[in-house]
Parts: sequence; C-alpha cells; structure tokens
Amino acid sequence: MPKHAFNRSIGARLLSTRGAVVVGTFAALTCAAVTGTAHAASAPPAAPATSGTTPHAGKTTYTVKPGDTLIGIARSQKVAAGWKAIAAANKISSPYIIHPRQVLTLPSATHATATATAAKVSVTTAAATTPAYTDDLDGWIKHSLAIMAQNGIPGSYDGIYRNTMRESSGNPNAINLWDSNAAAGHPSIGLLQVIQPTFTAYHVPGTSTNIYDPVANITAACNYAYHVYGSIDNVNGPY
Repeated sequence: MPKHAFNRSIGARLLSTRGAVVVGTFAALTCAAVTGTAHAASAPPAAPATSGTTPHAGKTTYTVKPGDTLIGIARSQKVAAGWKAIAAANKISSPYIIHPRQVLTLPSATHATATATAAKVSVTTAAATTPAYTDDLDGWIKHSLAIMAQNGIPGSYDGIYRNTMRESSGNPNAINLWDSNAAAGHPSIGLLQVIQPTFTAYHVPGTSTNIYDPVANITAACNYAYHVYGSIDNVNGPY
C-alpha cells in the first residue's frame, strides 16, 4: 500500500471515533476507576445543544450536558430514588455511560408518591374489611364460624351456642377434673370441653395452639364434630 494511502486510512479511522465511546483497555481502566458510580458524559460534538430539565409528553426529561454523571443529575434534579432509578428508567446498565445531548427520562416524584399512596390505601382497605370480633362468646362464635367457612367445616351459630352453654356455660377456662377423661389424664377443657388429644388431632391451622383459646377450642371441636357427627348442629349431648 502507498505510504500516503496508509496515512489516510489512519486519519479516517481517527475521525470515525470522535464523539463515540471507545471500548478497549482505556475504557476498561476508566470503568475500574469509577466502579459503583455513573460515568461522566464524554466531550460534546462541535454543535452546541440545549440542556436542562424539560417537560416532555407528561414526563420530566433531562438533556445531558458535558461532564454530567447519573449521580450528579440525581442530586441536582432531586430524584428521590437516586441515580439507579434514572438508570433503570432509561435502561442504562453497567458501566452506566451517558452522552452529551442524550435525553433522559427522570423518575417522577409524583409517580413514586402515587405508588406509596396506593400501597397505603390497600393496607388501610384490608384492615377496614377485616371484621373486628368482640372478646366475648358472641365474638368467639362469629370468629370461629368465619374460620370454619374458610376451611369447609359446617356448623351454625345456634348449634355452637347451644353446645357451648351445655358444656361450659360459656366459660373458656372451664375444666372437668372428675370424669373418665380426667381419670385417664386428659381432662375436658374450654368452651366445648375438648380433651387435648382431640384438640391436637382436629386443630384448625391458623388458630391458636392453646386449647384454652376460645376460637381455637370452638373450631377444633366443630371440626371433630364434623368428622364424627356430620356437624356440631347434630350434637345434642355429651360427645
């Protein structure tokens, strides 16, 4: 190849790389020097460009200036979620290189607030729709019926109330220490006078494991009655 042609090819290659990101040893060293940060924008082309924050189709955008970094932009534009949020919004990945005149979409503070508000409303709504049961026999029975319905256990308020009043007079701490169960070491306990082995075998997940707990006692007893008698409503005496 003639010498002048060789020089032209070098010049052409040099011109073709101006204003572009050069990938190679120097780029790798630069990345290593700024690990964990956003790269500064490279030198701009000769033509000047307008830069700054601009509303764009309902979104806030920012036009990159020479020397900008994602971190600096996040700070100057008060992006609460930080530079990583800007990178994610613009699909910029490591080594997080940005260029002059590049238009970035800035995560909207309003959007973040709306998301947080929606989450708060969701939690509040869930709390509002969760029934508040009274801490008495009426509340215990209603709470038990709700759990029974979720677990496919039949039974009615009247059936539970009738058997509860016969077995314990509505006392969740009632305990029978004189019948055959007590003699065998397993006294009948609680609202529906359940023995521990039966409570353990028919305990309904999600309720307390304490046999004295009113709701747990009722649901376990009703679960037992369901499997043995078809329903607590079918129980009209000692069971």
